[in-house]
Amino acid sequence: MVIVILFFIAHWYLSLFAQTFFQHRYAAHGGFKMSKGWERFFFILCYITQGSSYMSPRAYAIMHRMHHSYTDTENDPHSPNFSSNLFTMMWRTRNFYQEIFKRKRIVEERFEKNLPEWESFDRFASSTVSRIMWAGLYVAFYVYFAPSAWWYLLLPVHFATGAFHGAIINWFAHKYGYINFKLKNTSQNLFRMDILMLGESYHNNHHKRPSSVNFGFKWHEIDPVYPVIRVLHKMRVIRINALPATEE
Repeated sequence: MVIVILFFIAHWYLSLFAQTFFQHRYAAHGGFKMSKGWERFFFILCYITQGSSYMSPRAYAIMHRMHHSYTDTENDPHSPNFSSNLFTMMWRTRNFYQEIFKRKRIVEERFEKNLPEWESFDRFASSTVSRIMWAGLYVAFYVYFAPSAWWYLLLPVHFATGAFHGAIINWFAHKYGYINFKLKNTSQNLFRMDILMLGESYHNNHHKRPSSVNFGFKWHEIDPVYPVIRVLHKMRVIRINALPATEE
């Protein structure tokens, strides 16, 4: 039982770290720079940690930039305002993403600037064969280690970890929470201390300062990913464009 719990936690947080560090803060917002070699390294890290729910950094970045430009409007890829429930919003987001990934949706030029691209890798990592392979590995792990079939109920989260991460923020952080900044959108900070989502739930802060690498603002809003970013900056793996203003 313990090994199943540890596996679930590791998959949740490693996948989330790859998403918030590389696809979100780097690809979508360009909060820091890195060499092409390190960029390829983090492509592979995203694939290993996200597995069957791997998202193309290019497609993710375009979709997220659209979210910031069109927040709470019909052109927002994942606004709760245009879905009757959480799962219909997830499906709507999936359709937006697939159209962008397959280049079937016309995308404004401003959303396509400075994107990380590795087209051949994205095709492989997003293929049906790859997704089935990862799903098979998750099932095999649970068959071997789970003490009872009830634990198999966790498998859907493994299959679509990235979608669950996105749904928590895009649905709940536009409905519940508190605000630090009065903005012309419904973004809110979901948790006062965000350990579950590695700082992603400070959504109101993020909409106010989208390019900041520290999603926290007040003293209690600890962003667990920010110290990692500072360490990688000091190690010269990445180069932060601008250090955040001093927190309250």
